[in-house]
Amino acid sequence: MRETTIKTPDFLKKSNLQTFGFFLLFSALVWVLVQLSKDYTQVVSIPLEYVNPPMDKSVAEEKPVSVEVRMQDKGFSILYFQLFRPELQIDLEQAREENGQLVYSIEANREDIARQLDIDFEETRFLADEIIIDFQPKKLKRLKVVPKLNLSYAVGYSANEEIRLSPDSIDVSGPESIIDTIKEINTFPLTRSDISNDISGKIAIDTTGLGMLSFYHNEVSYALEVEKFTEGQVQVPVEVQNVPQDVNLSIFPQEVKLFYQVNLKQYDMVRPEDFSVVCDFEDITEGQDYLLAELVRKPEFVTNIRISERKIQFIIKR
Repeated sequence: MRETTIKTPDFLKKSNLQTFGFFLLFSALVWVLVQLSKDYTQVVSIPLEYVNPPMDKSVAEEKPVSVEVRMQDKGFSILYFQLFRPELQIDLEQAREENGQLVYSIEANREDIARQLDIDFEETRFLADEIIIDFQPKKLKRLKVVPKLNLSYAVGYSANEEIRLSPDSIDVSGPESIIDTIKEINTFPLTRSDISNDISGKIAIDTTGLGMLSFYHNEVSYALEVEKFTEGQVQVPVEVQNVPQDVNLSIFPQEVKLFYQVNLKQYDMVRPEDFSVVCDFEDITEGQDYLLAELVRKPEFVTNIRISERKIQFIIKR
């Protein structure tokens, strides 16, 4: 009698394999969830981040980077701390100074720690009662603030005086070896164009490359008065200095025009006698037949002065 063999279709074999794999993975997942729902006691490492360092102290580079904590909690919570490693911020304003070190007490700051890490101190124990941080005293120095300006004015307008900063100097502290090399501190560039009105605001201090220093101000206020300006001119005599008594000197021209800019409100205050243009006889070199005129006196409120003729011809009469 002939035996009959029944073949299982390939798609049924594949379907059975997929079903088996699904139930295997599902069973493993259920087992993991059951295990993680149980209570465990585990020591985990919490990374530390230091904030609010004292302005008069430089925290040492070598400092604790983590703290060990024994946790008694569900497996889910412990796994979270091991996988995501949430940081604990250590507020150094809350640390006390003791024997030349900063001491941060876990017990004294337990409320802040519990809030940050979302833990229950009844089920969590820090293996260290305190975090000890070494530091070096910082040197305090007052530095002048120098503004970086890129300003251009509308036609007929200009600044009435230099830009005012408040404060114009700031306190900076840091390692003595660094701070002794710094004489002044710059701002970030202030760029304005087509200015025709007073300007004011705040501008940040440029601390680029100065990470080891602490700045008591990170920005300063500025104010600049802008006025309508006009151009004027005056005729001024040329004076020659240091002429020997036995030399009879004639110059041409004997007067020069000075062109200047002045605040429109102060235009009527400008007088020719407030200017002085001189040449120095001792500056003459061999073969030179002219003197150079220099402006040596002017009113403080007058700017952008140009001399119509700087080369003053001369003749020495025998």
